[in-house]
This record gives sequence, structure tokens and C-alpha cells, in this order.
Amino acid sequence: MTDQSPPEQPPETRPRLGEIGLTNFAPYLMNRIMGRYNASLREEMAGLGLTTPKMRALAVLSVIEGPLIRELAVYSVVEQSTLSRSLDQLATEGLIRREADAADSRATRIFITDAGRAAFETLWPHMSEAHSRMFRGIPLEERRAFVGTLQKMLANIRKHEI
Repeated sequence: MTDQSPPEQPPETRPRLGEIGLTNFAPYLMNRIMGRYNASLREEMAGLGLTTPKMRALAVLSVIEGPLIRELAVYSVVEQSTLSRSLDQLATEGLIRREADAADSRATRIFITDAGRAAFETLWPHMSEAHSRMFRGIPLEERRAFVGTLQKMLANIRKHEI
């Protein structure tokens, strides 16, 4: 199987944004989609005392057991300073707990508590519904192809091994 992507163009010959148009510029579309997705969950998150960074942290912690804070920042796509404030609040609310890493006492691992899991499980049906709404009318094969493309794009721009 051969790579059918167009050859890389030198910067001076690449089309300008006005030539591409916002509705054909993938980063713009991805930002719009995620903005709408997050906005659709705001009311439910607020009812649980959650913000988008808190929700992302709980979502990651619901599937990854005890990541280091730096790993959680990467997985949750939250700046580490913002994540630290969110983790302080989540810990105060009893939704997460911190533990020193067994191999490096300077590093901290984060774990979801039963209360945190319950809060996330309360939010999950709303997240799942918003996800389904995004893909309404899109056949399963197209969904899989789209997710596969996103995974390749992430690999192309990845800074971290996770």
C-alpha cells in the first residue's frame, strides 16, 4: 500500500488561510467541534461542580490507574498549571487522591476515588450522548476511518510518547 498524501509543499507555495477557507481548515473544524462538545456538557458539569479540566482529569482517571501528574496533563490535554489547580480542588472535594510514586518519592500519582468515579459516572451518559450526536448520520465505517485518521494525525504531531 502506498502513501497517497500529497507531497510536502515549501512554505512559500502553500495556500494561505483565505484560499483554504475556515470550513476547509481541519484545526479550525476540530476546535469548533470540541468547543461545541464542551459547551454541550457545561450545564451537567456545573451541576456536579466540575469544569472542563476537572471533567477531563476524571475521564482519564476513570480508565488509567494512577498516572503521574505530567502524564495526566498530556492525556487530559490540560496545561500542567491549570491541571494542578483543578487537582487541588478535586482533592478537596474528595474526588481524587494523591500518592507518592513508589519509584520516585518526588513524583506524585493521581487516583480517582469512589466519589470521583460516581461523579464521572453521573456525567458519562451526557458525554456519551454528545458523542453520539456528533456522529449522527455518519456510517460506522466512516466513523472508524475518521478516528483512524485522527490517530495518525496525533502520531504526526505528538510531543510525548503517550
